[in-house]
Amino acid sequence: MFQGLGSIMSLLGNKGKLQEEMQKFQESVGKITAEATAGGGYVTAKVNGRMELLGIRISEEAQKLGDREMLEDLIVAAVNAAMGKAREQVAAETNKVAAAMGLPPGMLGNLGGLG
Repeated sequence: MFQGLGSIMSLLGNKGKLQEEMQKFQESVGKITAEATAGGGYVTAKVNGRMELLGIRISEEAQKLGDREMLEDLIVAAVNAAMGKAREQVAAETNKVAAAMGLPPGMLGNLGGLG
C-alpha cells in the first residue's frame, strides 16, 4: 500500500508522464469492443470500452416471431451482457496501466468511471 503511495507521489511530481499514461489508457479503452447475444442468437449487441452501444443485430428469425415485448427483453439482455464483458476488459486494461505506473492492481479503482 505505502509503495503504491510512493508511486502516486512520483507520478504527481511528473505530470507529463501521468497525462501520457492517461491518454494511452483512454485510447486503449476506445479500442475495446465486446459482443454478446441473447435468445440463442436472436439478438446480438456490440459495445465499446466507453460503454457506448455500437450496434444491434436482430436475426431474421426473431423478426418473424412478431413478439415485440420478447424482442425488447432480448435487446436489453444482449446489451447488458456485452457491457459486462466490456467492463471486464476495461478492468484488465486498468490493472495493466496501474502496473505500468508501478501501482498495485486495483489501486486505480474504476478509472474514469469506466471500470
